Amino acid sequence: MRATHLLIVAHGSRRETSNDEVRRLADRVRSLCGPEVAGVEVAFLELAEPGIPEGLAHCLAKGASEIVVFPYFLAAGTHVALDIPEAISAFGLDHPDIRVHLTPHLGASAVLPKAILAVALAGLETERPVVVG
Repeated sequence: MRATHLLIVAHGSRRETSNDEVRRLADRVRSLCGPEVAGVEVAFLELAEPGIPEGLAHCLAKGASEIVVFPYFLAAGTHVALDIPEAISAFGLDHPDIRVHLTPHLGASAVLPKAILAVALAGLETERPVVVG
């Protein structure tokens, strides 16, 4: 049986509370996983640690034989199109026995429009006034 790990890759921020928000998201995803996912880790493209190479290595150290990389990005900019695949390719050269799968980025998800609508409608119930001026 393969030991599959999920690596959530976010941009990273100088604002540590933003990075912690991604880590809390990973904790919530981890709590939802069944036996098909052995672990959930986080990595950042820049401005925060661990970086993608360290995140992949962390999965490997925890026994991963297969890693699913999920780009937590809304649009397919340079980071999604080039930087993340390049980091995965570099890892693959050093670890050809580990299967690494790159999923589509969050913004390409077919379920995202429904999630946005649900969050927006839920926001009507907890509407916060915006003060302009």
